[in-house]
Amino acid sequence: MVESSRDDEHPVEVFKRSTAACVRAMSGERELEVTYGAETPSMSGEKVRLPLPPRDLDPLEVAKVRGEADSLSLKKRYHDQNVHAARMPSNQAAREIFDAVEQARVEAIGANRMAGVAQNLETALDDRYRRRGFERISDKDDAALTDVIHLLAREALTGQSPPPSTRRVVDLWRPWVQSKLGNTLNELEAFVADQDAYADHARQLIMDLDLEVGEEGLADDESSDSQDDSEGGDSDEMNDSGTQGASEDGDESEMLPSEMEAGDESADGEDGEDMDMEPGGGDEEPANPSTPPMFHNSDDAQKAIYKVFTTNNDEIIPASELCDPEELTRLRALLDQQLSHLQGLIGKLANRLQRKLLAQQNRSWLFDLDEGILDAGRLSRVVTAPLFPLSYKMEKDTEFRDTVVSLLIDNSGSMRGRPITIAAMSADILARTLERCGVKVEILGFTTKQWKGGASREKWISDGKPQNPGRLNDLRHIVYKSADSPWRHARKALGLMLREGILKENIDGEALMWAHQRLLARPEERRILMVISDGAPVDDSTLSVNPGNYLEKHLRETIQFIETRSPVELVAIGIGHDVTRYYRRAVTIVDAEQLGGTMMNQLADLFDEDDNGNRSGRTRRRQDNKSSLGRA
Repeated sequence: MVESSRDDEHPVEVFKRSTAACVRAMSGERELEVTYGAETPSMSGEKVRLPLPPRDLDPLEVAKVRGEADSLSLKKRYHDQNVHAARMPSNQAAREIFDAVEQARVEAIGANRMAGVAQNLETALDDRYRRRGFERISDKDDAALTDVIHLLAREALTGQSPPPSTRRVVDLWRPWVQSKLGNTLNELEAFVADQDAYADHARQLIMDLDLEVGEEGLADDESSDSQDDSEGGDSDEMNDSGTQGASEDGDESEMLPSEMEAGDESADGEDGEDMDMEPGGGDEEPANPSTPPMFHNSDDAQKAIYKVFTTNNDEIIPASELCDPEELTRLRALLDQQLSHLQGLIGKLANRLQRKLLAQQNRSWLFDLDEGILDAGRLSRVVTAPLFPLSYKMEKDTEFRDTVVSLLIDNSGSMRGRPITIAAMSADILARTLERCGVKVEILGFTTKQWKGGASREKWISDGKPQNPGRLNDLRHIVYKSADSPWRHARKALGLMLREGILKENIDGEALMWAHQRLLARPEERRILMVISDGAPVDDSTLSVNPGNYLEKHLRETIQFIETRSPVELVAIGIGHDVTRYYRRAVTIVDAEQLGGTMMNQLADLFDEDDNGNRSGRTRRRQDNKSSLGRA
């Protein structure tokens, strides 16, 4: 009977069971729990999550699933997280290179021993880079050096050429990498079997790239927290870059060219130089109590580490000015095409949110009108005084709780591909939905103008490279839709998110403060700020000459201020990255496809909280009135 049931089993189930058995065998963990789902492949402790195989078992798709399974199995077997953490560099950019090179090592062990594993890994890797648009990249500055080093290390360890989708990008970077590293990459092969010795050589490789590694075991505490040791120490598992074991925002981690020199990693917290920030900073104490203390010219300012080298090259720019009208029209058509596939799913969620919001609105009526809807309460008047005209009523239009919602979307390189597409679609539908409910919506994006610091870095070099310069890149803050602009006027601008070359690095703290200050200038009584991001702040130019936790620390300080001292309500959604360690009210999703529904649910929860609060307040007022009447 058992054999009969197995014979009737669907081929997909057979494939899933056999793949799970292979994972356990390759990892050496017989009790490993293997599950399948739409989420990004991941591993946590004794649990492995793999992509769902297709129902038709297409050979290419099957190879991709096997590639993801092989990558996680090899990492489970040959990667020691304790050794990795002990040798981890302290600089954020250096850590990402370190992770990428280690991932190449564990995959090379399996690829060199088993030809089938090598083929599976290449198929999965090629697909991953195709989805991220690598084959369309023609400028090396649009690709992260972390990816290139991972591919070159893989080539040196296995003898395999980079996957077809990445060869042009690797060739663009290869001369510069060879000029910096020489034969260092090829020397890695001798240490593949010894993770500790391999880590030593990897640290030397990072130093050859002009990046600070710091002393062993001195990686900053906050970054160590992000390793998520509570989940079995497998924190640098797959994200959107899958088998590439870079950190969650590793896509945006392009390193610096040869002229970059790493600065002193110690921060002088007592430099009294005031930051030249956007409105709200300066020598005068702002009158607005909602200006963050780190921007005040007070004792707190002396304790704040964060500063900006120059703001002369920063820009706040409408999306329409970053692209010609013809290109915007093409990008909007592309976005509409994508929307047609998810319109049903996200549209249902949007309608649900709309019904919820409209149901919560307070109805108000105008009575004693000579036209409108017949007032049932005045039907007797129609009989007793048929010539009396004032027997009608009309519903009065009311704005929904005088609310404005700001969507702040991470426009960094790691959002390239499906995440930024889903973000653009969700923002588009949410803007339309809330606009129908009388809620103002603005859509903002944040990135940098350059990968390598741009004009800010050039000025720093020309000034003699002073130590601890602070933020060392040119900000680009994009206004896709202002709060007062109707959706029909801004719809084309949202397509800009799909343009190649816009997405670079992310400095979250300053972007958050920019969006916060815009909300404070709004007249609405209730202000909601929703942040959508897929990683911690990363800017290689800044992190190479400041402490490794420089940007992250500033982000935490900004969030703490908004959450504790500002009237703005802050909520965050992390894509493949745990943002709950930053934000008090946050949710993390593992797949970009979940973004639309999560946005709707988070906003619905916020309005529910407000409605409940108002209802309880009205109930209390009614009870007080009753008491007063009783006393009278």
